[in-house]
Amino acid sequence: MEDSLASDEIVRLRQEHYNATLTYDHRPHELLAIMRIRPDSPIAPHRAGQYTSIGLGYWEPRVAGCQQEELEPDQLTKVVKRAYSLSSPVLGDDGELLRPEDEDFLEFYVVLVRDAEKRAPALTPRLFALAEGSRLFVSEKITGHYTLDRVQPDHTVIMMATGTGEAPHNTMLLELLRRGHKGLITSVVCVRYQQDLGYFETHQKILARVPNYRYITLTTREEHNLQNKLYIQDLIPSGQLEERIGRVLDPASTHVFLCGNPNMIGIPKKGPDGQHHYPQPTGVIELLESRGFKADRTREPGNIHFEQYW
Repeated sequence: MEDSLASDEIVRLRQEHYNATLTYDHRPHELLAIMRIRPDSPIAPHRAGQYTSIGLGYWEPRVAGCQQEELEPDQLTKVVKRAYSLSSPVLGDDGELLRPEDEDFLEFYVVLVRDAEKRAPALTPRLFALAEGSRLFVSEKITGHYTLDRVQPDHTVIMMATGTGEAPHNTMLLELLRRGHKGLITSVVCVRYQQDLGYFETHQKILARVPNYRYITLTTREEHNLQNKLYIQDLIPSGQLEERIGRVLDPASTHVFLCGNPNMIGIPKKGPDGQHHYPQPTGVIELLESRGFKADRTREPGNIHFEQYW
């Protein structure tokens, strides 16, 4: 596709549309990346848990092995943009908590999507074709309501994610640690394989230094536990979550954050009767609301916070 436009036209389009540089590109494996992007302009003030958008021109090359893409002629000069939650390395190169003055980049946790049911994936096949030093677009606006705003210093915070849905929780973890959070902090991450835990080593380092931190990982396709695999939803009714964190789930002092697979979250939908109805299979929201928790909605504050990740 990059040959469909003249090279000087591609140079012009990059100069016109791109405003940031890829400065770090770590690949835990071929389908997973931790990318740091440095914008040309100062990074806008923002809060942990928020998101922005990144983009690349349709004229850019795509990695091999992806679904064939059919573009309209007028798409060739356009930029495809997608929203991504910000992530964080949490720790700096010295092993200490990342300092605000060291954050001259935005970190993203990205999985390569090779195929889709309808149109071919447009952005990630192009992102994965980049190299450090490549130019791209990043929005100057960082926004979102998935934040720690209602969390008090002594509250228990439980963050549950599937796959790269862990990204905003890493920014939240950094913010809580910077605050000197007194309550229990737990990060639960469910992935297919152990290699999909892109921040595993970081969490091990944090566990060693933060006594009120818990890190729980679940894998669903590793051969050794195929017969006894667990999903995040399974941890609550079985009592395993409370057992692993050593704490009873108390709605009066606990905030739960959910990001990732919609089946894990289980967002209730408002029906014709004006009432919210839970989806099937049963998700975490239904399980927690049966125990006195309440989903956080606009004008209806609650202690279950969720990000609709896809």
